[in-house]
Amino acid sequence: MQPNDNHQISRMLLSRRSVLAGLSALPLARAVAAEPSGIRLLRLNSFGIRVSDPAQSIDFYQGLFGMPVQARDADRVCLRVGDGPQFMSLRAVGAGEAPAITHIGYAVEDFAAERMQNALVDVGFTRVVAPPETDAGSAHRLETWTRQRGDTEELYFADEAGLIVQLSHADYCGGAGPNGERCARPEAAPEGRIRLDDLNHFTVFGTDGAGANLFYQETFGLTVQAYQGPQSPVTGIGDGRQFVMYAGGGGRGGAAAGASIHHGSFNMRDFDVERVRATLTECGLEARDSQPQTGPKIHYVSLRMPARGGAEGGTPELYFTDPDGILLQLQDVTYCGGGGYLGSECLAG
Repeated sequence: MQPNDNHQISRMLLSRRSVLAGLSALPLARAVAAEPSGIRLLRLNSFGIRVSDPAQSIDFYQGLFGMPVQARDADRVCLRVGDGPQFMSLRAVGAGEAPAITHIGYAVEDFAAERMQNALVDVGFTRVVAPPETDAGSAHRLETWTRQRGDTEELYFADEAGLIVQLSHADYCGGAGPNGERCARPEAAPEGRIRLDDLNHFTVFGTDGAGANLFYQETFGLTVQAYQGPQSPVTGIGDGRQFVMYAGGGGRGGAAAGASIHHGSFNMRDFDVERVRATLTECGLEARDSQPQTGPKIHYVSLRMPARGGAEGGTPELYFTDPDGILLQLQDVTYCGGGGYLGSECLAG
């Protein structure tokens, strides 16, 4: 494919986006992607964080959730979520970096790195040499690259807002083997106070949330599974509960900083907001009021009211921060970003 072909495809995507933009404004309508790339996203599989003190962070997450180490590689440690293979990886901050969520990972159907990278190129991405991990995604918008980690080829891209995404095999656990599927028996870990079930969602802030939602609908065939307000679609993935929500902004060409992952969320069974909050307090996190808060090792609840798709009286959404102030959320296993007290009432499939 010639460079001009890529530009033409990108223009075609933008043209289709102008049509689909009308769909995103229709309440309780599912916006279906046009001509997806052929890459089918199965579920959220992993995410990465960079932290100031990896040992301290591992102690924190294991003490709360009992997350065992299921893989190690150089400076990266993979903590299993639930029964795996889904995981959260940690690495130390590099020069000029601050603690943050670095990327999210999707498991895809019939993963093959070269074939899927070619598919990304066919819809307007540019293939590049892997940039340093310390590079911001905003410097690599609509670029795709691979990294060779031992015998595992890992595939990444930065979307048009600069969010870094990894695509992997459904059995990817951060370990060895062609698909990163070979992980040793998880290392012994504390029992933890709260049992996690799975990854649930991520919320990404950028300068054009509506455009980002349409980008994923068009490119990967994702659909809207709920609305948190008329202009705030929840883009579903996989089992009808997981999702990524793209929020913020009013148009393209925004800040050079690009997209940032505001928070990620785990889910758990038998979610009881007051019981979970009491456990977090017992584990040394400070309880705050319902207003959004920042700072290390705190927790608070935000009530999502009917105007934002929540229940009468509010859908309680429970947030906490780790030792670096990285924001995460805990919800019931049925939470899908929709209505009802547990946020479990979403659009029909």
